[in-house]
Amino acid sequence: MTVRQILEQKGRDVAAFNPETVMRQAIELLAEKGIGALVVLEDNKIVGILSERDVVRAIADHSASALDRPLSDFMTRDVKTCSESSTVEEVMDQMTDGRFRHLPVVDEGQMVGIVSIGDVVKRRIRAAQQEADSLKQYIAS
Repeated sequence: MTVRQILEQKGRDVAAFNPETVMRQAIELLAEKGIGALVVLEDNKIVGILSERDVVRAIADHSASALDRPLSDFMTRDVKTCSESSTVEEVMDQMTDGRFRHLPVVDEGQMVGIVSIGDVVKRRIRAAQQEADSLKQYIAS
């Protein structure tokens, strides 16, 4: 099972802003779309990612003044990515080892989507259920 299969099912839309966007706008979009992270792009290249954790840290450290500061002040700059051909297992390992929950998907230098730990876990659960059903049918026949 690959990231491509996840994206085909969930879609390829990615919430993205530029580094100079103020935190308030990013938070409004996170809340409106019910998402946990957005990608920060400059000249169509990933320069950062802003997660809910980054938002919490920013407000804890700078209180309400963080809301009017640019994303570049708070985004995570060392962005890990995966490709559409990455397996679900590879992505799970990458997220677990890096202790993050969102992974932009990049192929041939272009961002083509984003996957979350929730997307990956859902896919693994579905695969396990299908395997269990197949085993039950095999045993019953």
